[in-house]
Amino acid sequence: MTLKVNDILIQLKAAQGKVPVDLLITNVKIVNVYTEQTTEGSIAIKNGKIVAVNPQQELTAENIYDAKGQYAIPGLMDAHVHIEPTLLTPEALASLIVPHGTTTMFVDAMEIANVAGVDGLKALLSSNDRLPYRIYLEVPSRVPTAPGLETTGGVLGLAEVEELLQEEVAVSLGELDPSKVLNLKEEYLQKVLCAQKHGKVANGHAIGLTWDELNVYTTAGLNDDHECVEYQELLDRVALGITVMIREGSTERNLQKLIKGVVDNKLNTEHLIFCTDDKHANDISKEGHINYNVNKAISLGLSPIKAIKIATLNCARHFRMDHLLGSITPGRLADIILTKELENVQPSAVFKDGSLVSESGKLLQNVPLDSYPEFLNNTVKLSPDFNSKSLAVPYEGTECKVKTINIYTDQIINYGTDETLPVQENCVVPDPQRDILKLAVVERYGKNGGVGVAFVKGFGLKKGALAISVSHDHHNIVTVGCNDQDMYMAAKEIEKHGGGLVVANEGQVVDAFPLPIAGLMSNLSAEEVLTIIERLNSRAKALGCKLPAPFMTLSFISLPTVPELGLTDKGLIDVRQHKVIPLLVE
Repeated sequence: MTLKVNDILIQLKAAQGKVPVDLLITNVKIVNVYTEQTTEGSIAIKNGKIVAVNPQQELTAENIYDAKGQYAIPGLMDAHVHIEPTLLTPEALASLIVPHGTTTMFVDAMEIANVAGVDGLKALLSSNDRLPYRIYLEVPSRVPTAPGLETTGGVLGLAEVEELLQEEVAVSLGELDPSKVLNLKEEYLQKVLCAQKHGKVANGHAIGLTWDELNVYTTAGLNDDHECVEYQELLDRVALGITVMIREGSTERNLQKLIKGVVDNKLNTEHLIFCTDDKHANDISKEGHINYNVNKAISLGLSPIKAIKIATLNCARHFRMDHLLGSITPGRLADIILTKELENVQPSAVFKDGSLVSESGKLLQNVPLDSYPEFLNNTVKLSPDFNSKSLAVPYEGTECKVKTINIYTDQIINYGTDETLPVQENCVVPDPQRDILKLAVVERYGKNGGVGVAFVKGFGLKKGALAISVSHDHHNIVTVGCNDQDMYMAAKEIEKHGGGLVVANEGQVVDAFPLPIAGLMSNLSAEEVLTIIERLNSRAKALGCKLPAPFMTLSFISLPTVPELGLTDKGLIDVRQHKVIPLLVE
């Protein structure tokens, strides 16, 4: 938001009492995240900015809001999030996150960029000025994530990244995985240098790194990491000057261990911030958003103001935005939450730019669900040669040893084991009784018709198949199941809808949820999407799946950058060696 001198003059005159302020919030306990204290008083707002806190002179106001003794805290921030895995458009997402107090989202739009390049990314951000929350862009650094190991619809090279970094909405270079740095890939190092040239941070993705590897990674100029699972990982990163984003998403539940370690060891919290990374709409509805992170941290023993500071000022400072965001102080944007309790942040009112956008848990601003460009509605094109035989794993013998992906509940990391599976009609088949299912990734951009096949343990399906067109980061179709026919049916149903989530069983489609916008997002409201996701999760449970978020888990299992194994349309990926490896164990 670019201000002119006249704008500042008006705000200064309002602060001096020479012109009325637009809004005066009175009878309020103001949380100061700088001093970590609270004071009773009032907040004066003019043209979207705070111009006075506890003014001693009498100010006239166009509007007065009586906070009735509640606490005022800064609007909460999500430091790293991919909007698309919520399955909602930015417009539809508003009704879920704003009533929970989130007023700023730092968005890495790599999902839609992998599908549709710069044009897709810009389409995602096109409604930013009309939203009751603000989006800042973490410019995707790796589109594709694993060049040569996956097929994508879009590509962002150095020229595209530099162009986007110069946009006012851009605040950082998006997450960069270790393989690009440790393997000395010059293109990606150039992207980091480009971010630095424009005065912006570079987001990290330092999963599984040793101390020596972290030294190399930090030397390259990466500033943060959202992949810590254990407290020692957090401590190592903070010790090396890396800001840690404590993540609590749908399948990445990291907050409990990390905050417990912080509290037990009395660690300084100045270099900690909160993020969700990927959180499904139904989980936001049930639990909350960043306020959930704040409240859980408080329940684990962190002081309320420190927890709030992690979600506000710390985040703004990290992104070099604290001159505009993160505190209730003069000159900052008037993003303010009112809450009855500090120990349990449940907003009774939310202001964005000094406008009341949510009250009593309800969004007040009507956010129309915008139509998206037609090219985003036609991104799923399976090869005409694709059929159920495309999923077969040929082998001559009675049994076969295969590399198998084993998933962790509540984490996106996995580990590999060698498992022996039966062979029927010269093909290796899954063994649902031992919870070993077939997994496939089907290329969906109409480029090469590639199909990668592997096996996975941990889904629990006893029959049928699941499929989704949201599969990080390439977003080809990923399907898991007990037999090839159901997996094939599920993938074909996704093509029919231009993207989606599908449950199939006994050669029939049991249920489907279309995601027509880039194969990633629905064009429905949040309330409609919540109902549908719950229905599909119940369908998956009826087939034996016991995972809390089966489709979110499925969407991550194809990721070729998270240890130990990933699966793309090119085949099974050894993440640490960054190469395709044989499925069969000789």
